[in-house]
Amino acid sequence: MQRAAQRDDRAQRHQRAKRLRRVLVCAAAVPAVLITAACSSDSGDSKGKSGAESSPQSAGGSSSQPSASASPTVQAAAYAKLPDACAVLSKKTLTDLVPESGKSGKKGSSDEPSSRASCSWNSLDNNGVKGSQFRWLNVSLLRFDSDVTRGSGDEQAHTYYARQVKDAQSVDGAKNTKAIPLSGTGAEATAVRYDLKKKEGLFKQQTVVARVENVVVTVDYNGAGLAGEKTPDADDLTKAAEKAVKEVVASVSSANGAGGAASSPASPSKSASPSGAPSKSPSKSASAGASASKSAAKDS
Repeated sequence: MQRAAQRDDRAQRHQRAKRLRRVLVCAAAVPAVLITAACSSDSGDSKGKSGAESSPQSAGGSSSQPSASASPTVQAAAYAKLPDACAVLSKKTLTDLVPESGKSGKKGSSDEPSSRASCSWNSLDNNGVKGSQFRWLNVSLLRFDSDVTRGSGDEQAHTYYARQVKDAQSVDGAKNTKAIPLSGTGAEATAVRYDLKKKEGLFKQQTVVARVENVVVTVDYNGAGLAGEKTPDADDLTKAAEKAVKEVVASVSSANGAGGAASSPASPSKSASPSGAPSKSPSKSASAGASASKSAAKDS
């Protein structure tokens, strides 16, 4: 009986010991679970925070990107058309400059009414055995459209104007070349004069170049005394050419209305700008005048 009681007592102690171990194991497991849960929670929070922080950066990055730029524009050309080149001079002016021309000029073969035009007149005053007075007059007009690639019409016209003046001072065989800036004639103007010796005689050449807004006006005027006739006075020819260019500039403005200015910008479009194919240079014009004098010399 006593041993049985001892066995029961040992069995009870053994059962209590097992329960105590289970309690201790469970107690030890609880902190580990809590720690793991805490770590998982912290990790989630940090990911959330980093996501929240990166989101504004992303938004800021997208907002800082430059937006699509607006289409480029350029100031519209002031003048949209040209007058008839053969009608830009008054009858009185034609009578003074080319008295024997018959008043009807010869239009240029490459005229494009909206962008370029030219007209020329020949005059031969035949005095028989005393010789002849020859005059040749040419008016050319070149208009430039505004273009986003080449620039405004005014800028293109200025560039061409400067080139015309330079060309007029660089004619082969020219002597006594002189360039005279003019005032009161368009936006800018220059008269270039020189002597050109030909077998028919000594030619006095005057080339007056003027720019009015986006149009360049070139007046070539030369004279010669043929077959013994007296050589014309260069000062008189220059004054006559300057008078002519003023009339042409006024005709250009008149053809486009009062001032003819346009204020709206031009968008990219097909340009009628003739910048790629300029009109005859002064040197070619002078040569044309000289060649015309050959037939005049034969008739004198």
